[in-house]
Amino acid sequence: MKTLKFAVVTLVFAVLVSFKPATDDFQGQAFYFSKSTMELGNWGARLSEAEKKQVYARLKNRLEKTYILDFNKEESVFNEEDQIDAMSGATDTWGSNFTRGEQYKNVKQNMLIQAQEFYGKKFLVKDKLADIEWNMAGDSKMIGQYMCFKATATVPTKELTWYNFEWSDLRAEQEKDADGNPIVPTTEIEAWYTLQIPVSHGPAEYWGLPGLILEVSAGNTTMLCSKVVLNPDETVAIKAPDKGKEINKADYAMTIRKKMMEMRDNRGRRRN
Repeated sequence: MKTLKFAVVTLVFAVLVSFKPATDDFQGQAFYFSKSTMELGNWGARLSEAEKKQVYARLKNRLEKTYILDFNKEESVFNEEDQIDAMSGATDTWGSNFTRGEQYKNVKQNMLIQAQEFYGKKFLVKDKLADIEWNMAGDSKMIGQYMCFKATATVPTKELTWYNFEWSDLRAEQEKDADGNPIVPTTEIEAWYTLQIPVSHGPAEYWGLPGLILEVSAGNTTMLCSKVVLNPDETVAIKAPDKGKEINKADYAMTIRKKMMEMRDNRGRRRN
């Protein structure tokens, strides 16, 4: 048994050494695609299957997306590739108000800098990275050529969706537990990371594991890495966005909330 344990430790060490970035200018690119399930609620229950397919076709550019993560040892920039509306051929201008903008993360400094645009106004959100306490599950699987290990976490949902707005969030804030305290919605996360690329980066808000995150599932969305390029021929500058009104995550979320409620109230007054 001791011989077996020693062999396993030796193998893991050999993998880490053989894939450890050797130079200060080490760089990589990871390409991800995401897929979200469609949640239509009570309204969707009244639709026929043909009608559901039509709705899915209309929302496909929000449910299926592609991204690029550029990274070095300490920094990363995460961007969504441009999406075209499958039905009209136009960009999704409404949805763009509530999507993640260009996202810069510095894992050494625990720093997030994210460019957001809401109804034509540019914001530069500066804050700490999402607070994720990972639990190492020990399970493993292959993703492409990489051996990956499983980690899980439970985080407040707003840690992952602070740039978005849902009317259901307002209803959730009114819910109380048995002691009368507000109920904080949480999201279960399942991530798969590889020690073969020993950087603490990942797509979207996810980070903090001892290897690059190649797959992550949270809520109704799964992101999967389709390709990794280490030290690409053309060096990509990893720079934080720098344009927009500086604000933190909580204040940005409050800003868009106030605007949406103002728009709702204005529509109500017009109807009256």
